[in-house]
Amino acid sequence: MVALLLGAGFSLVFTLFLTPLFIRLFKRLGWGQFIRDDGPQSHHTKRGTPTMGGIVFILGSIFGYIAGHLVANVPWTMVGVLVLGMMGGLGAVGFVDDFIKTRRQRSLGLGGWAKILGQVIIGTIFAVLAISSLFLDEHGLTPASPYISAVREIPWLNLYAFGPVVGVLLVVIWINLITVSTSNGVNVADGLDGLATGASIFAISAYLFIGFWENNQSCFSARTQVVEYKCYDARDPLDIAVVAACIVGSLVGFLWWNTAPAQIFMGDTGSLALGGALTAFAVVSRTELLLVLIGGLFLIVTGSVIVQRAYFKATKWRFGQGRRVFLMSPLQHHFELKGWAEITIVVRFWIIAALFVAAGVGLFYLEWVSR
Repeated sequence: MVALLLGAGFSLVFTLFLTPLFIRLFKRLGWGQFIRDDGPQSHHTKRGTPTMGGIVFILGSIFGYIAGHLVANVPWTMVGVLVLGMMGGLGAVGFVDDFIKTRRQRSLGLGGWAKILGQVIIGTIFAVLAISSLFLDEHGLTPASPYISAVREIPWLNLYAFGPVVGVLLVVIWINLITVSTSNGVNVADGLDGLATGASIFAISAYLFIGFWENNQSCFSARTQVVEYKCYDARDPLDIAVVAACIVGSLVGFLWWNTAPAQIFMGDTGSLALGGALTAFAVVSRTELLLVLIGGLFLIVTGSVIVQRAYFKATKWRFGQGRRVFLMSPLQHHFELKGWAEITIVVRFWIIAALFVAAGVGLFYLEWVSR
């Protein structure tokens, strides 16, 4: 608990007070945001605003995690290292994308398939390390599970059913599917000042609660009140909560500077990193399918892009001219073109994100109560 409080506090202070230094540094380096000509006209005033702000909260989360453990004198865990490694790895992919955009002054950085390749490489490294028997703990647990999970592991969805070799391959594919979907979902939800930051604070806070609850109800707890058929066998659940607290603290401090009018953007560096963190939390906490609810806002926004493109192509094939469902996708830009104020869209989307998170955490708790 001491590591959690200290880590979150350090991360908050880091981003809250050091972000202005990064803003000046990024301006000096010329890392300014490029604005698409076909986007909402109101966005053109944001041209040149420092981007790649994800660097700030990634560093804040890592330093907070290290500081919390050093001061509390508790050891790091493989679970914590993997979550932060996934976050940093996908942040690096986003950084390359952002760097190309700022250097060439265009809205397209990495090509679509190149970005997915980067996500798959990081997701594969994470998956192999997380399922490797080299990292078994004293209870015989690896950070990831061979079972697909919802609120907890689903016994009849064992990816090792066809043997360990095929099982490892299936685990890698499954985790990569979550990685690409979630990181791109957060990326698509970015675009308005503070939108992705605030929504991610809600989503990652869910894992603070889940990790803390799984620790209190751990199958390996020495407390006699833990009921065997209700307990959780996630590895190092308290450290899941510690990492989540550090990331949330870092994001809260960053949001102070990222809220409208934003003085710095997270860029793909930040959005891909947050998607990676959410993926890692879902995997190590054994709540993979629950991420559909916890990240419900990201799912809706990504769905709006898919619907828009599919409808446009279908109507172009049918009528010779493409038609649109929304004025513009992703969904937040549709409401901008309808005349909604940016801050109104952001706050209302935060409310939607919070409701999805509440539903996800509620379902998690309801499953335990109903056992």
